[in-house]
Amino acid sequence: MKWGAVVLAVAIAACGGKATTTATMTTEHGVLVQRGLASWYGESQMTASGERFDRHAYTAAHRSLPFGTRVRVTNQHNGRSVVVRINDRGPYGGHGRIIDLSEAAARDLHMIDAGVVPVTLEVMSR
Repeated sequence: MKWGAVVLAVAIAACGGKATTTATMTTEHGVLVQRGLASWYGESQMTASGERFDRHAYTAAHRSLPFGTRVRVTNQHNGRSVVVRINDRGPYGGHGRIIDLSEAAARDLHMIDAGVVPVTLEVMSR
């Protein structure tokens, strides 16, 4: 997959700056994988891709993955997973967070009360 090489290059380039997290992307069995913390947000706003944020949609913010990338997010505490589409940038503020999820995705992962949980990201498609 040619896009996989592009995504990997973007992810590696993103790590060259002042990274606020130690999570890096690796390739496992031909799949791009990243481990770290996920948080969620539900405030109405415009996303970096120009879409209006919809807390009911399965979308997420990631610092470097291209808009439109589909990512499987698995909650490491309970094994639940969802597939989200990257349409925003973030998370910001560090603390090991690698992805901000919509409220719908967070609800399916059973992470609403916790707020932040350890997750595994697997790039599915673009």
